[in-house]
Amino acid sequence: MDVFRFQYRYNNVYQTWCDALSRSPAQVQEHHAIPFLPISFFRTHQVQTGPVREGATVFGSSGTTGADRSKHFVPDLALYRKSAKMTFEKCFGAPSELVIIALLPSYLERTDSSLVYMCKMLIEDSGTPESGFFLNQYDELLHLLETLAIQNRQVCLIGVSFALLDFAGYRPPAWPGLKVVETGGMKGRGKELLREELHSLIRKTWPVPFIYSEYGMTELLSQAYSGQDGFFQAPPWMRIQLRDLYDPLSQVETGALGAINVVDLANIDSCAFIATDDLGRGAADGRFTVNGRFDHSLPRGCNLLLNG
Repeated sequence: MDVFRFQYRYNNVYQTWCDALSRSPAQVQEHHAIPFLPISFFRTHQVQTGPVREGATVFGSSGTTGADRSKHFVPDLALYRKSAKMTFEKCFGAPSELVIIALLPSYLERTDSSLVYMCKMLIEDSGTPESGFFLNQYDELLHLLETLAIQNRQVCLIGVSFALLDFAGYRPPAWPGLKVVETGGMKGRGKELLREELHSLIRKTWPVPFIYSEYGMTELLSQAYSGQDGFFQAPPWMRIQLRDLYDPLSQVETGALGAINVVDLANIDSCAFIATDDLGRGAADGRFTVNGRFDHSLPRGCNLLLNG
């Protein structure tokens, strides 16, 4: 509640949204009633808590034009770095114990990508000469993985979906020390696949036991990761709520399909309460699945593109 009151007072965009919903701090008595800012506001407004600070880092989403790109103003990267590193370490171990490979075609061309920044940080923390970025040098990457497999090294390979799918066609090796993490990234590249379909296609020619997934986005400074069971685990400072698809100010019961709201306390300088366009289901222990997204290109907002 303290963060809600703070951001209501010092974030003009969020305050205007709360007032439009008649949800000021005086009207909100419990945390379940805190309003969530639509994620689209990051495309149309500068979502900033406190005065605009010179020299702030600006993370930008993918998009063909500036008009359809989200921008996240981050005045202090230290909190982002700490959040990203702690969450990664809990799931995969210390970067210094890993070879970290980032397969990010097209993303590397965007200097304002938060994903590229995070991977660069992890690669630097790894400190191994084998760690690094790859665009589409699949032959070179294949040779590196074959060498690392022979050495039985601990490797974390982070890649966007379409690149992992393409690279799987080269029949790369799998061994117990290899962890493959997909970060999404199929938009604009043909039919969007179910996550399960994508992982199944990759594993047809790349025999890893399972593929990890990352849930993150430009508008959030925290990430969640899923393992073999497909449930995402968020860090303690990030919490998921599922809103009703037809009554967005209400929550759904545990296990029911809803739209994903995210409380991300790492967003202290922007907005910690974000209503995403993703659909999912929540578990009693706080974990969650991602089951699709809203498709706003359809005539009515209640029409959904269900990826499951």
